[in-house]
Amino acid sequence: MREKIKFIIGRIKAGRLQEMWKQTLWIYQYARHYWLIMLFYTLLGMVGTAIALCTSLVSRDLVDIITGHETGQVIATFLIMIGLNVGTTLLSQISDYASSYLSMKVDAEIKADIFSKILVTDWESLTNYHTGDLLTRWSSDASKISSGVLNFIPNAVIYLFRFISAFAMVIYHDASFAVFAFLGMPVSLLLSRTLLKRMVNNNKRSAAMGAKMSGFNQEAFSNIQTIKAFDLIHLYIARLKQLQQEYIGMKLDFQKMSMGTSLLLSTVGLMVSYASYGWGIYRVWSGAISYGTMTMFLGLSGTLTGTLHNLTSLVPSVISLTTSAGRLMDIVEMPREDYSQEDEVSAFFDAHRNEGIGLRLHNVEYAYQNGTQVFKGASLEAHPHEIVALVGPSGEGKTTMLRLILSLARYQAGEAWLCSRESIPLSPSTRRLFSYVPQGNTMFSGTIAENMRNVKPDASDEEIMETLRLACAWEFVSKLPEGIHSRIKERGGGLSEGQCQRLSIARALLRKSPILLLDEATSALDVATERQVLKNIMRDEYPRTCIVTTHRPTVLNVCSRVYAIREMKCVVLSEEEIREMIDNF
Repeated sequence: MREKIKFIIGRIKAGRLQEMWKQTLWIYQYARHYWLIMLFYTLLGMVGTAIALCTSLVSRDLVDIITGHETGQVIATFLIMIGLNVGTTLLSQISDYASSYLSMKVDAEIKADIFSKILVTDWESLTNYHTGDLLTRWSSDASKISSGVLNFIPNAVIYLFRFISAFAMVIYHDASFAVFAFLGMPVSLLLSRTLLKRMVNNNKRSAAMGAKMSGFNQEAFSNIQTIKAFDLIHLYIARLKQLQQEYIGMKLDFQKMSMGTSLLLSTVGLMVSYASYGWGIYRVWSGAISYGTMTMFLGLSGTLTGTLHNLTSLVPSVISLTTSAGRLMDIVEMPREDYSQEDEVSAFFDAHRNEGIGLRLHNVEYAYQNGTQVFKGASLEAHPHEIVALVGPSGEGKTTMLRLILSLARYQAGEAWLCSRESIPLSPSTRRLFSYVPQGNTMFSGTIAENMRNVKPDASDEEIMETLRLACAWEFVSKLPEGIHSRIKERGGGLSEGQCQRLSIARALLRKSPILLLDEATSALDVATERQVLKNIMRDEYPRTCIVTTHRPTVLNVCSRVYAIREMKCVVLSEEEIREMIDNF
């Protein structure tokens, strides 16, 4: 006993039990919202157990009537047994239907909640996780939580009720049979302690391997064009097979352990069953009980042994649940973005939408999480009806500056605010005042109109066509068979990169945000089209502030101001420096 206490204290000090308790409390936050559903499940299970026990009693009476140990109405008893079996079947079907419906409902609600929390999680923290890992945690681990929320507590209560009621029936009719219900308990308890650590490690390995497989598949399917272009098909097939072998090896290791455990438990179960059967024969032969009572005891003995095994099997369920909870807690308990200024931002926009809104950054400092310094004392400003360019070599921080402006990344020192006749600090809440066209293809599958209306659901066809003209996209969209209602594939499949870029710019313009950020958004356009797009933006009467990052200096002479990133600062270039950049391009 003393050694057992020392073991428990050691586990607590090691932190595993504390960790599992914390994860259990996190699961409880969801479970408490569904206590009525859990109560419904529990009552259904208890009613089913009661019907099964009544069936055992009726079956006993029927056997005794047939063997002549008791007198009674065979047909009536037989019909009662049929009725109980039909009732059990109907109850089972009702329970299965209700379980399917409620499981899907709870699963959807929990996933929606976790999805919403992931979306407002700090962007920099999320970048530490592969998208495949995030997808696995959201889909697989969230499903385990929803299933566990509905099933674990009801099952624990149902199994305990079943064990206690069956045990009470055995004690009532013949206490000697109760001994056989506990013969397998020491083995089950010993195995549960031995397997606990292995189960924890296996669940973690399985979750990590699942995330690795998901990440590989996601990247491979997203980059099929690159794989084909570099003739990497055989390499990726080989990598997939290697991952599959690792996954199969991991599963087989656990399967071997499960097989050994199941074989041992089955052997113990058979020994208990045969011992119960032998004891029952002896009791019948000695005249202590009837044959019907013996058959009832044998059935109840199996119920007790099976229920005890079910209670023991809840241990792996707890481990699986807490492991999944821990993986989700890693994500949803990361720092969250602060959207507390939404009302102030809305009021600020309403007050200054007519004259436009600009922005200023003053002495901003920013370093990556690994400590690499990007900006130190950087300042920048842009105002309505201006196009401000940000130039510099690749990797010097142009995209990072836009992320700071969008509050995706958080500067460590300095000030940044939106300004008009008054100002308001930049924050996640101010993103609603920006339109952003990032590098790369950001089109979704669906029609062109659907892509446009992602940012403005109530936009009319005329509004969409007008913004397409501003972005120099109408010239090719108008030639498509169905115009703006023409369908495009995932990531803009069926269109060129230049066409997709123009559509992305049109979508950003349609939103009519006071500030437009273009991150290398015209890199796939020819120089003439690029210049025309920027001129159209300048001529637009909407008081828009526009900031562009670019490698090509050919459009700099249409910009109001040009900043170059030098020595971790934003330096305003003179006309001579701009002209020199254009001449040397």
